[in-house]
Amino acid sequence: MALARVFEAFVKESPVTVMLRGILEYALPPERIDELFREHARSQYEDELLFSTTVGVLMLPVAGMRKSVNAAYQALKDKIEVSVTSLYNKLQGTELQVSRALVRETAARLEPVIRALKATLPPLLPGLRLKIVDGNHLSGTEHRLTETRTLHSQPLPGQALVVLEPELMLATDVFPCEDAYSQERSLLDDVLETVQPKDCWLADRNFCTTDFFFGLARRQAYFVIRQHGSTLYGKQLVGRRRLMGRCDTGVVSERKLRIFDPATGEEMTLRRITVELDEPTSDGDTEIHILTNLPARRASALKVADVYRRRWTIENAFQEIEQALRSEINTLCYPKAALLCFSVGLLLYNTLSALKAALRSVHGEAAQNLSGYYLSEEIGAVYSGMMIAIRPGHWTKAFSQLTARQMAHRLNDLAHHVNPTRFAKSKRGPKLPPPKRTGGLREKHVSTARLLEARMPA
Repeated sequence: MALARVFEAFVKESPVTVMLRGILEYALPPERIDELFREHARSQYEDELLFSTTVGVLMLPVAGMRKSVNAAYQALKDKIEVSVTSLYNKLQGTELQVSRALVRETAARLEPVIRALKATLPPLLPGLRLKIVDGNHLSGTEHRLTETRTLHSQPLPGQALVVLEPELMLATDVFPCEDAYSQERSLLDDVLETVQPKDCWLADRNFCTTDFFFGLARRQAYFVIRQHGSTLYGKQLVGRRRLMGRCDTGVVSERKLRIFDPATGEEMTLRRITVELDEPTSDGDTEIHILTNLPARRASALKVADVYRRRWTIENAFQEIEQALRSEINTLCYPKAALLCFSVGLLLYNTLSALKAALRSVHGEAAQNLSGYYLSEEIGAVYSGMMIAIRPGHWTKAFSQLTARQMAHRLNDLAHHVNPTRFAKSKRGPKLPPPKRTGGLREKHVSTARLLEARMPA
């Protein structure tokens, strides 16, 4: 009875924190995390430190609840039977396929919940599964490794290709790579292994290659990808350019483009959608060319141009992960540790997406523009105290065994307690140009009080 009263108090005061903890317990309970490790690890073993414990420690700094991995370890030290050195060894040895499995499993578990909530976003291409793929190079780390101590250059711990499905707003896959210098295109063979019929892949020009285009077509999939100037083999324009109308960013026209696969002798004719831009890109381009194998009956030229603009959805997701979550901790210098950290960031991004979906299903338009930053700030402030008051076993019993429909119903009930205006994104005007700096080069500091005093009228 007392526990029920405590739980209801948290539901009343911070329902989003209760929702997030419930989603985590449903999507990846500790037992399932350990199963994933045993299924995917090839050389690493559990020993005294369970992988679920490792992930649990890492979640705290990634979610902003602790300042560092070491601080998270100290907070949980009484529950961990190994040294902090053993924890770091576990982190830096976690194999990439294990990190990837965390993201894939979370998305697979949460997709039916979001669909049961009827909170998917309107499909851009009905009948197709749109997937946005983009690369993310992890930020430089501190010079902690012996080999980096004397370098001026910032050590880069790796990169990853991320697949985002905009209808669900879930990161459904990740392709981690330890070598930060590797071309993103070197990972496309791995991407092709996941392609299913009726997928439609949306990407920037780094993914415009002959092999990738033919690989997608052979798997009965579609693509909308910006043309690269020099990566397609045997390209040849066919016919005349036809004016198709205007989109939000410029004038749209269409022409055919033929490409050739030298390995098989196959040819493919694509639609090349050109947008003459009202304003140049940051690179100074005045027009862009978008290539697609979508038939015109599925998507007009104007529709293709609009779909390509939605590529920024994944850039916005990366920005939210960076601002709301600390998925790149600069003290994790070993590539495997840094990539596991990034994967945990994607995992938490997916839980926030499911939380937002529940709020959309209840509050409609009022919950369409929620800030991941404000949600994370609220959760970070309340989560630790809530977990002291309500022990882990209660969450396991309440959420881990629910079906997708039951979980959707539970989230729906909790979402009614949320005031979505508390977490709405702040609107701001356009950025002003930076003012011209004054003062001599020798002035290293200035008294703010004296500046304010000078402002006052005599």
